[in-house]
Amino acid sequence: MKRLSILAVAALMLVGQSCTQNQSVNNQNEEDMNNTAQTEHYTFELSDKVTREKVTFKNRYGITLTGDLYIPKDSSGEPLPALAISGPFGAVKEQSSGLYANQMAERGFAVLAFDPSYTGESGGEPRHVASPDINTEDFSAAVDYLGIQNYVDRNRIGIIGICGWAGFALNATAVDKRVKAVATTSMYDMSRVNAKGYNDATTLEQRTQILEQLSAQRWVDAENGAPAVGPKGLEDLTDAPQFVKEYADYYKTERGFHERSINSNGSWTITNPISFMNMPILTYIKEISPRPVLLIAGENAHSRYFSEDAYKAAVEPKELMIIPNAVHVDLYDKVDIIPFDKLETFFKENLE
Repeated sequence: MKRLSILAVAALMLVGQSCTQNQSVNNQNEEDMNNTAQTEHYTFELSDKVTREKVTFKNRYGITLTGDLYIPKDSSGEPLPALAISGPFGAVKEQSSGLYANQMAERGFAVLAFDPSYTGESGGEPRHVASPDINTEDFSAAVDYLGIQNYVDRNRIGIIGICGWAGFALNATAVDKRVKAVATTSMYDMSRVNAKGYNDATTLEQRTQILEQLSAQRWVDAENGAPAVGPKGLEDLTDAPQFVKEYADYYKTERGFHERSINSNGSWTITNPISFMNMPILTYIKEISPRPVLLIAGENAHSRYFSEDAYKAAVEPKELMIIPNAVHVDLYDKVDIIPFDKLETFFKENLE
């Protein structure tokens, strides 16, 4: 595939994917994952007030998901309010979602941070694939798991979505009436950004060209018997916009690197955008009401408009919180910037 405009490239999951890709990269990514499968590497320190346990559960498509369950050590024995957390898009549970889970468990919640289908330690073949339907279902599967634990009050379950999983969190809440409250940080609407580019700047001609290229790639994949993946992303930042450099500062450095993270150490399949370009995920956002929505975004985040537009589309009760001076990735791991006190208050008030 010829390199597209920066808008289209970014819409193809941040990683500059190219259709001129051979199977060796796919094999190398799998080898990297296998070599590090037993590595217990987290990008944050586990709180001494919290326990962490690896668990597995299945979604309704039969895919086995792997998560880390965080429980406060000082729980009274009464059933706990619970949260399911995932994201960012292309990350794993040992990165931001685990950090969030660790923080929220300190505040009295049972929290499940999980790897989505086809990524991390979760199941699903082929690897490195995302789906607006299946990834929405992953959140509901996490709710399934939490709700059958005897230490969880199944009537007090909420979800948090980070980055691209924020859109899935809203979509899951709209359809799954068991979810009593939802919060998002640094939200992306992955369907919108793939279909229309950043700031909806992709023209019909550009969109058609992208779809023609992706459609042609399917012939290549069919002939090879497996979907091709692009080269590792966030490598050449020479002409990259600032927000892509900020992604690299998280995913490619000691700050946030993880061996199983697609954004750190791999790439999505080249044809991954197809379903996102044709299947909107926020069509029924109004149906979250009367359950509350909290949308959190950085003042200087390139993605801020996704949260603002979701706020406009949602129905009360809803709240938009803009963090002064923050950029998109600040809300991945900067505990002095992420408003955990606000998240605690929001969920304790609404999971009653």
